[in-house]
Amino acid sequence: MTMLDAVDRGIIHALHIDGRAPFSRIGEVLEVSTQTVARRYRRLRAEAGLRVVGLLNRHGGQETPWMVRLTCVPSATQALAHSLAHRPDTSWVKLTSGGTEIFAIVHMPADAEPAHAMLLRDVPRRAGITGVSAHALLHTYLGGPTAWRGITRALDERQRERLRPSLDASDDRPPTAADQGLLDVLGRDGRAGLADLAEATGWSRATAARRLAALRARGSVFFDVEVESRLLGARTQALLWMSVVPARLDGVAAALAGHEEMAVVATTTGPTNLVAQALCSGYADLHRYLTRRLGPLEGIRSLETAPVLRTLKRSGPLPGPAGSPRQSFSTGA
Repeated sequence: MTMLDAVDRGIIHALHIDGRAPFSRIGEVLEVSTQTVARRYRRLRAEAGLRVVGLLNRHGGQETPWMVRLTCVPSATQALAHSLAHRPDTSWVKLTSGGTEIFAIVHMPADAEPAHAMLLRDVPRRAGITGVSAHALLHTYLGGPTAWRGITRALDERQRERLRPSLDASDDRPPTAADQGLLDVLGRDGRAGLADLAEATGWSRATAARRLAALRARGSVFFDVEVESRLLGARTQALLWMSVVPARLDGVAAALAGHEEMAVVATTTGPTNLVAQALCSGYADLHRYLTRRLGPLEGIRSLETAPVLRTLKRSGPLPGPAGSPRQSFSTGA
């Protein structure tokens, strides 16, 4: 697949609004048949890496996301990156900087030891790691359930409103261990049928449907859409590590979050206190962004640009056998 047309983009945008929207409703909004939506969806899954994943909202205070950077000898990078991608506590595992650096987000309980200490204990010495740095994520300005604007341009406000789900918020219980089976299935396929959810939990289909709606309504579970961004025109990705004057940090971060090129903007601990991910049409476009949009912002003292060569893992767990543990639940509100 070399290009996405208006229907493809409309389906992706619709799934971003409601990852479990029926094909019939998407078809009505796009003014195409249900069969067309189903056929396009299958093609997007096969050729564009499209996947809807249901994820636990980890920003309730029970976990601390750590952004970890590992520099390695070239011969060890691929194996180590794949090993990190298969861990249930990681997301967004990327190869950067010419293939000599690995970037990953590690999700840890708030009271656990720092992520770099955990990795140094768990990753074997023979892996060829030459450097480790870990940065606690302090605040997200753009990212998580908020999508890169490249996948949210297809539908107008009227169409968006027709797709927004109506959820019952009467059950306000936070996630518990009883929900783990539900989370495991949704992590593999956010559009899994009620029969699969019922089988994984031992509940009836009606109970599984009500519990999922309640978790969505309270914000405990959200749906993310994974797709190859290059097919949407973003052929060059880069992580931007910035050191910003503290008095200017909030203003710079808010400004970046408003830029169409941005997919992630977050403040962190460490010598660089702001990280962002830029998606551009090519390296010339990235150069223009850095010099004409980022450059004029006051308060940025230093900038490191790390091109992303490959993304091994996105927000959801890697596909695996049914019943394997994928997400941890939180008992907090």
